[in-house]
Amino acid sequence: MAKEVVLSGIRPTGFLHLGNYFGAMRNYVRMQDEFDCYFFVANWHALTTHPDTQTLKAAVHRVIAENIACGLDPEKVCLYVQSDVPEIAELYLYLNTLAYKGELEKTTTFKDKSRQQPENINAGLLTYPVLQAADILIHRAVKVPVGKDQEQHLEMARTFAERFNHRYGDVLPLPYAFNYGGELTKILSLDGIGKMSKSENQLATLYLADEDDVIRKKIMKAKTDAGPSEPNSVKPDYIQNLFTLMNIVSTADTLEKFNADFNNSSSGNCIIRYGDMKKQLAEDMVQFIKPIRTKAADLQQNKELLEKIIQHGAQKARVSASATLQIVRKAILG
Repeated sequence: MAKEVVLSGIRPTGFLHLGNYFGAMRNYVRMQDEFDCYFFVANWHALTTHPDTQTLKAAVHRVIAENIACGLDPEKVCLYVQSDVPEIAELYLYLNTLAYKGELEKTTTFKDKSRQQPENINAGLLTYPVLQAADILIHRAVKVPVGKDQEQHLEMARTFAERFNHRYGDVLPLPYAFNYGGELTKILSLDGIGKMSKSENQLATLYLADEDDVIRKKIMKAKTDAGPSEPNSVKPDYIQNLFTLMNIVSTADTLEKFNADFNNSSSGNCIIRYGDMKKQLAEDMVQFIKPIRTKAADLQQNKELLEKIIQHGAQKARVSASATLQIVRKAILG
């Protein structure tokens, strides 16, 4: 029995960080043993906001290397670069005839990006959800692991697939959001403002490429307060984030110790020592990130192996994409 197809992509517009790992990568590693997985680097998407391509190839290689360092096996999953699969562009063309200007202009990401780059509101930015739909539908993916910020685009991909099927026959399966049960681990930035980011707020984000001393400095500067005013207080978001980080990289007894210190603290009797907590967290985080950083760096040095992995992924992706495009062309063009 054929496995269901899972697809996800990431733009090479910054460094992967701890939020990427616990919000996505950790689940992808689990998915590779249960589904037919296609994971890609979305370098065409990057052109809509990052037209300077001088560093793009190196960024693509880094993302591929970091994906593998996080546990993805190129023999189990199809790990490829978007621009290596030209079939996506042809499906993108067909889907553009089923997408309407009014609905594209209403998407949250188009409105946000238009505000951020008013001098570069290009057609690719407008039709971003159409290309995203082509990415998904070209492999007939039915499961797409996405966060809340991408659910609107996934709904649009379903809409375009439904319109295609209504016009040309039942050809494209409808994709749905998928994650394992339970809430995804949310990693806030260390200054307590929003989430960690691939390209913004870099001093408050823990990157998988950060050196040991950089990790220590960032964590020691993490936002804290004077401690709880009464026992068993509700933790503010930025304090809870430190405990969340400790929960995922430290031992259970370490977490339990600092939790007890916090819960037993009050005004005039502050037992919790955030400085000690951050020192412990920093060392545990160094031990967690170091092997990922080292493996990714080694892979990036081995350009021959990296190119071989990328070419292997492209070949596998094009087999799947060509099969879909054959059905699509027949439905449209006869």
